[in-house]
Amino acid sequence: MVFVLKPNVTRDRIDAFIHKFESDGFSTILSTGTEHTVVCLIGNTAKVDVDHIVQTNDIVEYGKRVTEPYKAVNRIVHPENTTVKVGNVSIGEGYFAVIAGPCSVESEEQILEIAKSVQLSGATIMRGGVFKPRTSPYAFQGLQEEGLKMLLAAKKATGLPVVTEIMNQTQIPLLDEVDIIQIGARNMQNFDLLKEVGKCKKPILLKRGLANTIEELLMSAEYIMSEGNEQVILCERGIRTFETMTRNTLDLSAIPLLKQKSHLPVIVDPSHAAGIRSLVAPLAKAAMAVGADGLMIEAHNDPSRALCDGAQSLDLKQFEELMVDLRKRAMFEGKRM
Repeated sequence: MVFVLKPNVTRDRIDAFIHKFESDGFSTILSTGTEHTVVCLIGNTAKVDVDHIVQTNDIVEYGKRVTEPYKAVNRIVHPENTTVKVGNVSIGEGYFAVIAGPCSVESEEQILEIAKSVQLSGATIMRGGVFKPRTSPYAFQGLQEEGLKMLLAAKKATGLPVVTEIMNQTQIPLLDEVDIIQIGARNMQNFDLLKEVGKCKKPILLKRGLANTIEELLMSAEYIMSEGNEQVILCERGIRTFETMTRNTLDLSAIPLLKQKSHLPVIVDPSHAAGIRSLVAPLAKAAMAVGADGLMIEAHNDPSRALCDGAQSLDLKQFEELMVDLRKRAMFEGKRM
């Protein structure tokens, strides 16, 4: 249930309005935008009379029931788009951010070479896996803490913010210098982990699970936001279907639908969606066309020798060519890169 307040209501009156509900056992979310201030009521609101609240509180413009189970991520509660800021980089309304780097950090020389190259090509955030969730226990699991040191060394050398994946709650202290924490597809419904990163004071990149619905993705984001962290970036990375010619099937329809349902920024990972290098660029361009706020692309200095996901990684020249094309398309779409 949400209540849209009238313009220019003083904060003390808003606080008193909220306190009344909280004293009755409800939780509340206060959303303050440039045009509207909204109070969202969370709990069993079946017995709350919306009309009575509107009629007896002169600060309320109107009230409305929210039927969806997700509240904090809901556009009804927060009508204006959220922009997540990472250093000098903005991800959200009007901006188009490109995150690039290898699937896995393999050596200090490798990650530094890639970081410098993708930065020159126009990427504004660097990715690099150090804790790797793999289907096989015998596959390369990442360089762990040693890899993290290498990733942070590349951050220091280039000034690029970095994003890396977390596997469990015990790793949170290790990622203190990481700018964005990634929740991978396999952990999208690791609810204990979601609650813990919700207590962090840094952006969370939440990937859609291999076989999860859009509503389930939004509910996972709700877990994070319910703990107080409003800096959530949604990532569509393809879902598992009956098709076997690609690694996954990129659900392009999810991007505009997520933008309709939620105020959170949405990016696309075409590398994991396709699993095929030649499909990454076309899918990246399509993602921009349907309204994505950014991309997450795997780029490697020598994909043929990559320890992880080389088949879907662009080489550095291919990444540079894609960025040239994306800049042209961004101008047409009215986005800033």
